[in-house]
Amino acid sequence: MKPENQAAVFGRRKEPHTVIIARGNEIRHFTVRPWVAAAAGSALAAVAIGYLLATSYLVLRDDLIGAATARQARMQHAYEDRISALRAQVDRITSRQLLDQQLMETKVSELLARQSQLSERNGRLGPVLERATAVAEPAAPAKTPDKRASLTGKTIEAAGAVTLAASSDAMRPFSFWSTRSITPDSESRADRADKLFVAINKSLRNIEDEQVARIGTLAENAYQTADAISEALEGAGLPVDAGLGQSGVGGPLVALDNPMAFDSKVKELDEALDTLDRIKTQARKLPLANPAPGHSISSRFGVRKDPLIGMPALHSGMDFRAPFGSPARATAAGVVTKAGWNGGYGRMVEIDHGGGFVTRYAHLSKVLVAPDQKVVAGDEVGEVGSSGRSTGPHLHYEVRRGGDAIDPLRFIKAGKKLGRYL
Repeated sequence: MKPENQAAVFGRRKEPHTVIIARGNEIRHFTVRPWVAAAAGSALAAVAIGYLLATSYLVLRDDLIGAATARQARMQHAYEDRISALRAQVDRITSRQLLDQQLMETKVSELLARQSQLSERNGRLGPVLERATAVAEPAAPAKTPDKRASLTGKTIEAAGAVTLAASSDAMRPFSFWSTRSITPDSESRADRADKLFVAINKSLRNIEDEQVARIGTLAENAYQTADAISEALEGAGLPVDAGLGQSGVGGPLVALDNPMAFDSKVKELDEALDTLDRIKTQARKLPLANPAPGHSISSRFGVRKDPLIGMPALHSGMDFRAPFGSPARATAAGVVTKAGWNGGYGRMVEIDHGGGFVTRYAHLSKVLVAPDQKVVAGDEVGEVGSSGRSTGPHLHYEVRRGGDAIDPLRFIKAGKKLGRYL
Protein backbone atom coordinates (compact mmCIF):
# COMPACT_ATOMS: atom_id res chain seq x y z
CA MET A 1 0.00 0.00 0.00
CA LYS A 2 1.26 3.36 -0.90
CA PRO A 3 2.20 5.80 1.83
CA GLU A 4 -0.50 8.23 0.66
CA ASN A 5 -3.17 5.62 0.93
CA GLN A 6 -1.82 4.51 4.27
CA ALA A 7 -2.03 8.13 5.58
CA ALA A 8 -5.56 8.54 4.29
CA VAL A 9 -6.63 5.35 5.94
CA PHE A 10 -4.80 5.52 9.20
CA GLY A 11 -4.28 9.30 9.43
CA ARG A 12 -1.16 11.41 9.12
CA ARG A 13 1.28 10.98 11.97
CA LYS A 14 2.05 14.20 13.67
CA GLU A 15 5.62 14.62 14.60
CA PRO A 16 6.94 17.49 16.74
CA HIS A 17 8.90 20.11 14.92
CA THR A 18 12.62 19.68 15.35
CA VAL A 19 15.06 22.48 14.77
CA ILE A 20 18.60 21.24 13.99
CA ILE A 21 21.49 23.61 14.28
CA ALA A 22 24.86 22.32 12.97
CA ARG A 23 28.00 24.21 13.81
CA GLY A 24 31.10 22.47 12.79
CA ASN A 25 31.12 19.14 14.47
CA GLU A 26 28.45 20.24 16.89
CA ILE A 27 24.98 19.45 16.04
CA ARG A 28 22.18 20.71 18.18
CA HIS A 29 18.54 20.06 17.75
CA PHE A 30 15.57 21.55 19.43
CA THR A 31 12.15 20.16 19.49
CA VAL A 32 9.44 22.84 19.14
CA ARG A 33 6.09 22.01 20.49
CA PRO A 34 3.07 23.28 18.62
CA TRP A 35 1.79 25.44 21.47
CA VAL A 36 5.17 27.03 21.85
CA ALA A 37 5.17 27.90 18.16
CA ALA A 38 1.69 29.26 18.44
CA ALA A 39 2.61 31.36 21.48
CA ALA A 40 5.71 32.68 19.81
CA GLY A 41 3.74 33.55 16.66
CA SER A 42 1.10 35.27 18.65
CA ALA A 43 3.68 37.26 20.54
CA LEU A 44 5.37 38.27 17.34
CA ALA A 45 2.05 39.23 15.77
CA ALA A 46 1.10 41.29 18.85
CA VAL A 47 4.42 43.06 18.80
CA ALA A 48 4.04 43.76 15.11
CA ILE A 49 0.51 45.06 15.50
CA GLY A 50 1.54 47.17 18.49
CA TYR A 51 4.41 48.55 16.56
CA LEU A 52 2.19 49.38 13.62
CA LEU A 53 -0.42 51.02 15.87
CA ALA A 54 2.20 53.01 17.72
CA THR A 55 3.72 54.08 14.45
CA SER A 56 0.29 55.04 13.07
CA TYR A 57 -0.59 56.98 16.23
CA LEU A 58 2.69 58.83 16.12
CA VAL A 59 2.15 59.58 12.46
CA LEU A 60 -1.55 60.56 12.77
CA ARG A 61 -1.50 62.13 16.25
CA ASP A 62 -1.15 65.70 14.97
CA ASP A 63 -3.99 65.17 12.51
CA LEU A 64 -6.24 63.72 15.21
CA ILE A 65 -5.44 66.51 17.63
CA GLY A 66 -6.03 69.11 14.90
CA ALA A 67 -9.37 67.54 13.97
CA ALA A 68 -10.47 67.45 17.60
CA THR A 69 -9.37 71.04 18.10
CA ALA A 70 -11.19 72.14 14.95
CA ARG A 71 -14.32 70.28 16.02
CA GLN A 72 -14.16 71.87 19.43
CA ALA A 73 -13.61 75.29 17.85
CA ARG A 74 -16.61 74.77 15.57
CA MET A 75 -18.75 73.87 18.55
CA GLN A 76 -17.54 76.95 20.41
CA HIS A 77 -18.24 79.23 17.42
CA ALA A 78 -21.70 77.76 17.02
CA TYR A 79 -22.39 78.31 20.70
CA GLU A 80 -21.11 81.88 20.51
CA ASP A 81 -23.22 82.51 17.41
CA ARG A 82 -26.27 81.22 19.26
CA ILE A 83 -25.46 83.49 22.18
CA SER A 84 -25.08 86.47 19.84
CA ALA A 85 -28.35 85.67 18.10
CA LEU A 86 -30.16 85.39 21.41
CA ARG A 87 -28.65 88.64 22.63
CA ALA A 88 -29.62 90.37 19.39
CA GLN A 89 -33.16 89.05 19.79
CA VAL A 90 -33.29 90.31 23.36
CA ASP A 91 -31.93 93.70 22.23
CA ARG A 92 -34.51 93.92 19.44
CA ILE A 93 -37.36 93.09 21.81
CA THR A 94 -36.06 95.52 24.41
CA SER A 95 -35.59 98.27 21.82
CA ARG A 96 -39.06 97.66 20.39
CA GLN A 97 -40.69 97.85 23.79
CA LEU A 98 -38.71 100.97 24.64
CA LEU A 99 -39.80 102.52 21.37
CA ASP A 100 -43.39 101.51 22.11
CA GLN A 101 -43.07 103.10 25.52
CA GLN A 102 -41.66 106.32 24.05
CA LEU A 103 -44.36 106.31 21.38
CA MET A 104 -47.10 105.90 23.95
CA GLU A 105 -45.61 108.59 26.15
CA THR A 106 -45.54 110.87 23.10
CA LYS A 107 -49.16 110.07 22.34
CA VAL A 108 -50.19 110.73 25.92
CA SER A 109 -48.35 114.05 25.75
CA GLU A 110 -50.24 114.86 22.57
CA LEU A 111 -53.53 113.96 24.25
CA LEU A 112 -52.68 116.16 27.23
CA ALA A 113 -51.72 119.00 24.89
CA ARG A 114 -54.98 118.62 22.98
CA GLN A 115 -56.90 118.51 26.24
CA SER A 116 -55.18 121.73 27.27
CA GLN A 117 -56.03 123.21 23.89
CA LEU A 118 -59.67 122.20 24.29
CA SER A 119 -59.76 123.65 27.79
CA GLU A 120 -58.28 126.89 26.44
CA ARG A 121 -60.86 126.88 23.67
CA ASN A 122 -63.63 126.40 26.21
CA GLY A 123 -62.28 129.41 28.09
CA ARG A 124 -62.37 131.43 24.90
CA LEU A 125 -65.75 130.07 23.85
CA GLY A 126 -67.39 130.85 27.20
CA PRO A 127 -67.53 134.66 26.81
CA VAL A 128 -68.26 134.37 23.08
CA LEU A 129 -71.18 131.99 23.67
CA GLU A 130 -72.49 134.16 26.48
CA ARG A 131 -72.31 137.13 24.17
CA ALA A 132 -73.99 135.13 21.41
CA THR A 133 -76.72 134.12 23.85
CA ALA A 134 -77.23 137.74 24.84
CA VAL A 135 -77.06 139.15 21.30
CA ALA A 136 -78.57 136.36 19.18
CA GLU A 137 -82.30 136.18 18.64
CA PRO A 138 -84.48 133.77 20.66
CA ALA A 139 -85.38 131.96 17.45
CA ALA A 140 -81.80 130.73 17.13
CA PRO A 141 -80.45 130.52 20.68
CA ALA A 142 -76.77 129.93 21.22
CA LYS A 143 -75.96 126.43 22.30
CA THR A 144 -74.05 125.74 25.42
CA PRO A 145 -70.60 124.20 25.09
CA ASP A 146 -70.60 120.47 24.59
CA LYS A 147 -69.87 118.52 27.73
CA ARG A 148 -67.47 116.43 25.68
CA ALA A 149 -65.52 119.51 24.66
CA SER A 150 -62.91 118.78 27.31
CA LEU A 151 -61.27 115.42 27.83
CA THR A 152 -62.32 113.97 31.15
CA GLY A 153 -59.81 113.07 33.80
CA LYS A 154 -60.91 109.44 33.73
CA THR A 155 -60.00 109.17 30.06
CA ILE A 156 -56.58 110.70 30.71
CA GLU A 157 -56.11 108.38 33.68
CA ALA A 158 -57.03 105.41 31.50
CA ALA A 159 -54.52 106.47 28.86
CA GLY A 160 -51.91 106.99 31.56
CA ALA A 161 -52.63 103.57 33.03
CA VAL A 162 -52.12 101.94 29.66
CA THR A 163 -48.87 103.83 29.25
CA LEU A 164 -47.61 102.83 32.70
CA ALA A 165 -48.55 99.21 32.08
CA ALA A 166 -46.76 99.21 28.75
CA SER A 167 -43.80 100.95 30.33
CA SER A 168 -43.59 98.33 33.07
CA ASP A 169 -43.65 95.61 30.43
CA ALA A 170 -40.95 97.39 28.50
CA MET A 171 -38.69 97.74 31.52
CA ARG A 172 -39.27 94.21 32.81
CA PRO A 173 -35.93 92.24 32.92
CA PHE A 174 -35.49 89.50 30.37
CA SER A 175 -34.36 85.96 31.13
CA PHE A 176 -31.69 84.83 28.73
CA TRP A 177 -32.88 81.23 28.60
CA SER A 178 -36.50 82.27 28.16
CA THR A 179 -35.87 84.08 24.88
CA ARG A 180 -36.45 80.88 22.94
CA SER A 181 -40.11 80.97 23.95
CA ILE A 182 -40.63 84.65 23.04
CA THR A 183 -43.37 84.96 20.44
CA PRO A 184 -45.39 88.06 19.44
CA ASP A 185 -48.81 88.14 21.06
CA SER A 186 -51.89 88.39 18.88
CA GLU A 187 -52.68 91.71 20.58
CA SER A 188 -50.10 93.25 22.85
CA ARG A 189 -50.56 96.07 25.32
CA ALA A 190 -49.07 98.42 22.76
CA ASP A 191 -51.69 97.35 20.21
CA ARG A 192 -54.46 97.89 22.72
CA ALA A 193 -52.96 101.26 23.65
CA ASP A 194 -52.82 102.21 19.97
CA LYS A 195 -56.51 101.37 19.60
CA LEU A 196 -57.32 103.45 22.67
CA PHE A 197 -55.29 106.40 21.39
CA VAL A 198 -56.93 106.15 17.98
CA ALA A 199 -60.38 106.17 19.59
CA ILE A 200 -59.51 109.13 21.83
CA ASN A 201 -57.98 111.07 18.93
CA LYS A 202 -61.05 110.39 16.83
CA SER A 203 -63.30 111.60 19.65
CA LEU A 204 -61.19 114.74 20.11
CA ARG A 205 -61.22 115.41 16.38
CA ASN A 206 -65.01 115.06 16.34
CA ILE A 207 -65.27 117.47 19.28
CA GLU A 208 -63.00 120.00 17.57
CA ASP A 209 -64.93 119.70 14.30
CA GLU A 210 -68.19 120.08 16.20
CA GLN A 211 -66.88 123.18 17.94
CA VAL A 212 -65.84 124.73 14.64
CA ALA A 213 -69.18 123.81 13.03
CA ARG A 214 -71.12 125.20 16.01
CA ILE A 215 -69.20 128.47 15.94
CA GLY A 216 -69.85 128.71 12.20
CA THR A 217 -73.55 128.12 12.80
CA LEU A 218 -73.66 130.85 15.45
CA ALA A 219 -71.90 133.28 13.11
CA GLU A 220 -74.30 132.43 10.30
CA ASN A 221 -77.28 132.90 12.61
CA ALA A 222 -75.91 136.25 13.75
CA TYR A 223 -75.48 137.41 10.16
CA GLN A 224 -78.96 136.17 9.25
CA THR A 225 -80.45 138.03 12.20
CA ALA A 226 -78.61 141.20 11.24
CA ASP A 227 -79.84 140.79 7.66
CA ALA A 228 -83.40 140.26 8.87
CA ILE A 229 -83.30 143.40 11.02
CA SER A 230 -81.73 145.40 8.21
CA GLU A 231 -84.29 144.16 5.65
CA ALA A 232 -87.17 144.91 8.01
CA LEU A 233 -85.94 148.45 8.60
CA GLU A 234 -85.19 149.07 4.94
CA GLY A 235 -88.59 147.66 4.00
CA ALA A 236 -90.18 150.20 6.31
CA GLY A 237 -88.11 152.96 4.76
CA LEU A 238 -86.13 153.45 7.96
CA PRO A 239 -82.42 154.28 8.00
CA VAL A 240 -79.95 151.53 8.83
CA ASP A 241 -76.17 151.35 8.55
CA ALA A 242 -74.88 147.99 9.75
CA GLY A 243 -71.79 147.82 7.55
CA LEU A 244 -73.09 144.67 5.87
CA GLY A 245 -72.77 145.82 2.30
CA GLN A 246 -70.11 144.07 0.25
CA SER A 247 -69.86 144.31 -3.51
CA GLY A 248 -68.41 140.83 -3.89
CA VAL A 249 -66.35 138.05 -2.40
CA GLY A 250 -63.56 135.84 -3.69
CA GLY A 251 -59.91 134.91 -3.45
CA PRO A 252 -57.66 131.85 -3.63
CA LEU A 253 -58.59 128.72 -1.73
CA VAL A 254 -56.32 128.22 1.27
CA ALA A 255 -57.04 125.13 3.34
CA LEU A 256 -57.02 125.61 7.09
CA ASP A 257 -55.88 123.13 9.67
CA ASN A 258 -58.04 122.68 12.74
CA PRO A 259 -56.41 125.33 15.01
CA MET A 260 -56.46 127.89 12.19
CA ALA A 261 -60.05 126.98 11.37
CA PHE A 262 -61.05 127.44 15.00
CA ASP A 263 -59.36 130.84 15.26
CA SER A 264 -60.85 131.89 11.94
CA LYS A 265 -64.34 130.83 13.01
CA VAL A 266 -64.03 132.58 16.36
CA LYS A 267 -62.92 135.75 14.58
CA GLU A 268 -65.81 135.41 12.15
CA LEU A 269 -68.24 134.93 15.06
CA ASP A 270 -66.86 138.04 16.78
CA GLU A 271 -67.35 140.06 13.61
CA ALA A 272 -70.88 138.70 13.16
CA LEU A 273 -71.77 139.52 16.76
CA ASP A 274 -70.26 142.99 16.39
CA THR A 275 -72.39 143.57 13.30
CA LEU A 276 -75.51 142.22 14.99
CA ASP A 277 -74.87 144.26 18.12
CA ARG A 278 -74.30 147.39 16.06
CA ILE A 279 -77.49 147.03 14.05
CA LYS A 280 -79.49 146.15 17.16
CA THR A 281 -78.16 149.24 18.89
CA GLN A 282 -79.21 151.33 15.93
CA ALA A 283 -82.62 149.68 15.79
CA ARG A 284 -83.20 150.15 19.50
CA LYS A 285 -82.64 153.87 19.08
CA LEU A 286 -85.53 154.02 16.62
CA PRO A 287 -89.04 154.56 18.03
CA LEU A 288 -90.37 151.14 17.07
CA ALA A 289 -92.55 150.36 20.08
CA ASN A 290 -96.29 151.00 20.44
CA PRO A 291 -97.01 154.02 22.67
CA ALA A 292 -100.45 152.66 23.63
CA PRO A 293 -100.21 148.87 23.47
CA GLY A 294 -103.53 147.09 23.38
CA HIS A 295 -105.46 150.05 22.05
CA SER A 296 -106.81 150.48 18.53
CA ILE A 297 -106.01 153.27 16.08
CA SER A 298 -108.73 155.87 15.66
CA SER A 299 -107.03 158.11 13.08
CA ARG A 300 -104.02 157.50 10.84
CA PHE A 301 -101.25 159.73 9.53
CA GLY A 302 -101.95 161.91 6.48
CA VAL A 303 -104.60 164.16 5.03
CA ARG A 304 -107.97 163.88 6.75
CA LYS A 305 -111.07 165.89 7.46
CA ASP A 306 -110.40 168.06 10.47
CA PRO A 307 -112.75 166.99 13.30
CA LEU A 308 -113.32 170.56 14.48
CA ILE A 309 -113.72 172.62 11.29
CA GLY A 310 -114.55 169.86 8.83
CA MET A 311 -111.91 170.98 6.29
CA PRO A 312 -109.17 168.75 4.83
CA ALA A 313 -105.97 169.05 6.86
CA LEU A 314 -102.70 167.18 7.43
CA HIS A 315 -102.76 164.90 10.43
CA SER A 316 -99.08 164.84 11.45
CA GLY A 317 -99.40 161.78 13.68
CA MET A 318 -101.77 158.98 14.55
CA ASP A 319 -104.41 158.76 17.28
CA PHE A 320 -104.98 155.81 19.60
CA ARG A 321 -108.41 155.28 21.07
CA ALA A 322 -107.72 154.94 24.80
CA PRO A 323 -109.72 155.70 27.93
CA PHE A 324 -108.94 158.65 30.14
CA GLY A 325 -105.92 157.99 32.41
CA SER A 326 -104.44 155.15 30.30
CA PRO A 327 -100.61 155.16 30.23
CA ALA A 328 -98.68 156.68 27.36
CA ARG A 329 -95.33 154.91 27.00
CA ALA A 330 -92.03 155.91 25.42
CA THR A 331 -91.37 154.07 22.19
CA ALA A 332 -87.54 154.16 22.45
CA ALA A 333 -84.77 155.31 24.75
CA GLY A 334 -84.04 159.02 24.75
CA VAL A 335 -83.99 162.30 26.65
CA VAL A 336 -87.10 164.36 27.39
CA THR A 337 -86.84 167.77 25.73
CA LYS A 338 -90.35 169.12 26.45
CA ALA A 339 -92.82 168.24 29.18
CA GLY A 340 -95.87 170.50 29.64
CA TRP A 341 -98.46 172.57 27.81
CA ASN A 342 -97.78 173.18 24.10
CA GLY A 343 -100.63 175.01 22.32
CA GLY A 344 -103.01 172.79 20.38
CA TYR A 345 -101.11 169.69 21.60
CA GLY A 346 -102.31 170.42 25.12
CA ARG A 347 -100.15 168.69 27.66
CA MET A 348 -97.33 167.14 25.63
CA VAL A 349 -94.10 165.23 26.12
CA GLU A 350 -91.35 165.38 23.50
CA ILE A 351 -88.42 162.91 23.55
CA ASP A 352 -85.21 163.18 21.54
CA HIS A 353 -83.93 159.69 20.50
CA GLY A 354 -80.82 160.85 18.65
CA GLY A 355 -80.09 160.70 14.97
CA GLY A 356 -82.64 163.46 14.38
CA PHE A 357 -85.59 161.34 15.61
CA VAL A 358 -88.12 162.92 17.98
CA THR A 359 -91.44 161.56 19.27
CA ARG A 360 -94.36 163.51 20.70
CA TYR A 361 -97.13 162.34 23.03
CA ALA A 362 -99.99 164.89 23.10
CA HIS A 363 -103.43 165.63 24.64
CA LEU A 364 -102.26 164.12 27.95
CA SER A 365 -104.22 164.56 31.13
CA LYS A 366 -101.04 164.31 33.20
CA VAL A 367 -97.30 164.59 32.47
CA LEU A 368 -95.15 162.14 34.41
CA VAL A 369 -91.65 163.18 33.27
CA ALA A 370 -89.54 166.33 33.32
CA PRO A 371 -87.19 167.96 30.79
CA ASP A 372 -83.69 166.42 30.53
CA GLN A 373 -84.94 163.21 32.08
CA LYS A 374 -83.67 160.00 30.48
CA VAL A 375 -86.21 157.34 29.59
CA VAL A 376 -86.14 153.89 28.01
CA ALA A 377 -88.62 152.10 25.83
CA GLY A 378 -91.75 151.25 27.78
CA ASP A 379 -91.41 153.94 30.42
CA GLU A 380 -94.69 155.72 31.23
CA VAL A 381 -94.34 159.39 30.27
CA GLY A 382 -97.92 160.54 30.85
CA GLU A 383 -101.59 159.63 31.04
CA VAL A 384 -104.13 159.80 28.23
CA GLY A 385 -106.49 162.76 28.30
CA SER A 386 -108.22 165.33 26.08
CA SER A 387 -106.20 168.49 26.69
CA GLY A 388 -105.59 171.01 23.91
CA ARG A 389 -107.34 170.82 20.56
CA SER A 390 -109.20 167.56 21.07
CA THR A 391 -112.73 166.20 20.85
CA GLY A 392 -112.28 163.47 23.46
CA PRO A 393 -109.82 161.23 25.33
CA HIS A 394 -107.18 159.79 23.02
CA LEU A 395 -103.39 159.70 22.57
CA HIS A 396 -101.92 161.70 19.72
CA TYR A 397 -98.51 160.21 18.76
CA GLU A 398 -96.01 161.70 16.33
CA VAL A 399 -92.63 160.67 14.95
CA ARG A 400 -90.43 163.37 13.46
CA ARG A 401 -87.03 163.35 11.82
CA GLY A 402 -85.23 166.60 11.32
CA GLY A 403 -88.47 168.37 12.15
CA ASP A 404 -90.48 166.58 9.44
CA ALA A 405 -93.39 164.37 10.44
CA ILE A 406 -93.15 160.67 9.44
CA ASP A 407 -95.92 158.09 9.44
CA PRO A 408 -95.56 156.36 12.85
CA LEU A 409 -97.28 153.24 11.56
CA ARG A 410 -94.16 152.33 9.56
CA PHE A 411 -92.16 152.25 12.78
CA ILE A 412 -94.79 150.29 14.69
CA LYS A 413 -95.06 147.64 11.92
CA ALA A 414 -91.27 147.33 11.76
CA GLY A 415 -91.19 147.04 15.56
CA LYS A 416 -93.65 144.11 15.43
CA LYS A 417 -91.47 142.32 12.89
CA LEU A 418 -88.33 142.94 14.91
CA GLY A 419 -89.83 142.25 18.32
CA ARG A 420 -88.34 138.74 18.53
CA TYR A 421 -84.91 140.02 17.48
CA LEU A 422 -84.67 143.05 19.75
